[in-house]
Amino acid sequence: MIFNNRCRSTVRAFLKSVRGPAFILAGVFLFEAGVRTPAQAGGKTDSQPAQDGPAYSLVPVSLRQPAPALSLTDIDGKKVELSHYRGKVILLDFWAVDCGGCVIEIPWYVEFDKKYHDKGLRLVGIDMYKESPAYIRPYMQKSHMQYPVAVGNDDIRGRFQASELPKTMLIDREGRVAVSHVGLVDKTKFEHDIQELLR
Repeated sequence: MIFNNRCRSTVRAFLKSVRGPAFILAGVFLFEAGVRTPAQAGGKTDSQPAQDGPAYSLVPVSLRQPAPALSLTDIDGKKVELSHYRGKVILLDFWAVDCGGCVIEIPWYVEFDKKYHDKGLRLVGIDMYKESPAYIRPYMQKSHMQYPVAVGNDDIRGRFQASELPKTMLIDREGRVAVSHVGLVDKTKFEHDIQELLR
């Protein structure tokens, strides 16, 4: 088909008219998948989240702040308190079964749990969508999650700056926040951070 100038102008006008809605739909898709858009990634929080990708690094020891207190009951009725893990490195995962980005990370975290548990790593999952234990438990079994998972609340959301998911924190052996990352972690870099904290 041969396009004359009028046809080209019509096509350009059409493309301009759908560009906005297309970007909006892309943004909605990313949000539903649990992946942050660039605008969301630029937001500041008091917990100083690490940058996306492999460029971020551990917070220097001298700048680390104590992690907020956490005391919850997991979905099996057992008490979960961060203070019980003092002397261990804690991977604290704020996630949900229905968070697309979160479930990408779960197999990595299960792998870390198996590889580094005997070296002092402890994992704790906090479901931030308030999903029921009956809904969470089958997913945990299917994914071979052996670590405790509790259901979060608004108080936890506020104190841990966990409004966006996925969010993962690494807490050192002294109970201080060494990494606070919103969005998908870089698996290789994150594992290196775990190894550094375990040394």
